[in-house]
Amino acid sequence: MNLGDLGGFLFEQPLLSLTILAILLAVGAGMIAASRPRLGRAMRNTAYLGLVAALLLTVAELAGHNSRSEAALWLDATRPAEIVGKETVVAMRADGHFWVEAELNGEPVEFLIDTGATYTGVSRRIAEKVGIQPDVEDRGMILETANGSIVARRGTADSLRFGGIEANALTIAIGPDNEVDTNVIGMNLLSQLAAWRVEGNRLILTPKARTART
Repeated sequence: MNLGDLGGFLFEQPLLSLTILAILLAVGAGMIAASRPRLGRAMRNTAYLGLVAALLLTVAELAGHNSRSEAALWLDATRPAEIVGKETVVAMRADGHFWVEAELNGEPVEFLIDTGATYTGVSRRIAEKVGIQPDVEDRGMILETANGSIVARRGTADSLRFGGIEANALTIAIGPDNEVDTNVIGMNLLSQLAAWRVEGNRLILTPKARTART
C-alpha cells in the first residue's frame, strides 16, 4: 500500500484517523515534555480530547446500528411527516413503530400511529394543554390499551394536522394521566383517508381529494 492508498483509506475512516492522530500527539508530547513542558502538556491534553471524542463517536455509531438500544431511540427522535407529491410519508423509528410530530389544535404533540386503536387518544394533561374538554353528556367509554382497560372520556379536537393530513372536529379519547403514557392516532382518523399502506420502513398516507366548492 503506497501513501496515496493509505491516505485514501484513512480519509474513509475518520474515527480511525482521529484515534491515530491522538495517539501520535500523545507520543510526541512524551518525547518533548522534558525540553518544552508547556507544548508537551498542550499536545497531551489535545490527545486526550481526541481520544475521548473518538470513543464517544464510536459509542454513538454502535448505538445507531443497534435499533433496540435506548441510545438509538434517543438519537432517532420523532420527526415531522414528509410530504411526497400528494402523499404523506411517516418514517419508522428505531423501535419499529411509526411516530409523528403533529399539531393538535395548533399545539405540537407527539403521536404513535396505531392502526389497532379505534380512537385517537391523548392524556388528560395534553387535552387540557390544547384546550380539549370532555363532552358534558359523555359518561365515559372503556378502551383496551397495552396496559389493560381504561375508562376514557370523549372530547372533540378542532383540528389535528401532520404532513398533508388534516382532520377537523375529530373525536378524541381522553384518558387518565396515570394510565395513558402515549398519545395515539387511531382508526377514526385513518378511516377518513383515501388510503394508507406500509412500504418497508415507511407508512404512506393518502388524503381524500378535496371537492371543489361551487
